[in-house]
Amino acid sequence: MIRVFEAFAGIGGFRSGLERVGGFKIVGWCEIDKFVQKAYRILFDTGKEEFYEDITKIDSRTMPDFDLLVGGPPCQSWSYAGLRKGFEDDRGNMFLEYIRILEAKKPKYFVVDHSQ
Repeated sequence: MIRVFEAFAGIGGFRSGLERVGGFKIVGWCEIDKFVQKAYRILFDTGKEEFYEDITKIDSRTMPDFDLLVGGPPCQSWSYAGLRKGFEDDRGNMFLEYIRILEAKKPKYFVVDHSQ
């Protein structure tokens, strides 16, 4: 069983696909939008999973161990459809938070979705 942490979970796109394939267990997730959190909890049984609201406040030492980190940091500050302010937009820094977790936890695998 591959243990998974879903960063920037949204409504669970990565999770949904992994659960359909099988062999994966979500051990934790994070999502800052309260309305989206509610939808995620309706869609999935999250009772035994670690939840973090704000990725910038995660202490990696308290996170569960995982083999796979998945997530799609906000893309508005980089996307052609957005204002393209890059790091001048706080959302542009969220990719660095994903990297921070990667460096601290050193999972065997990671998948990141970042649209243009």
